[in-house]
Amino acid sequence: MDISAKNQELLADGYAMWGDEDPFENLIGPFFLKDNGDGTNKSAFWSEARHCNMGGFLHGGLLMSFADYSLFAIARDDLGGNSVTVGFNSEFIGAVGEGYLIESTGEVLRATRSLIFVRGTIFSGEQTLMSFSGVLKRIKAK
Repeated sequence: MDISAKNQELLADGYAMWGDEDPFENLIGPFFLKDNGDGTNKSAFWSEARHCNMGGFLHGGLLMSFADYSLFAIARDDLGGNSVTVGFNSEFIGAVGEGYLIESTGEVLRATRSLIFVRGTIFSGEQTLMSFSGVLKRIKAK
């Protein structure tokens, strides 16, 4: 699989890199973000051999990192500045290996002055891989 060509397909489909600010996401990604035009956002990446565990399936830690990225992508329009994850829950439901398009979508359940409650799903095609939820805390500028 030519991953650079697959990533170019995502870019051609309206996905973009969120930015260069996160060295960890740059190391394990790249992860992509797409504005669906209806107030929601979708995240995606192509699975590679380096994302897999010894069994040949996507590593759970990678999926949790992608879910954390997705929390912020889902809540992007509500963030209003810097935020951090203060709560995170996940359930592994299915597994795939190398060569799959991995996507996530979700919803903001509630946004207050200081907290944003989010839930989402990671999937590949019709197969659900993980459900997740989290709480983001808005950080006030100093």
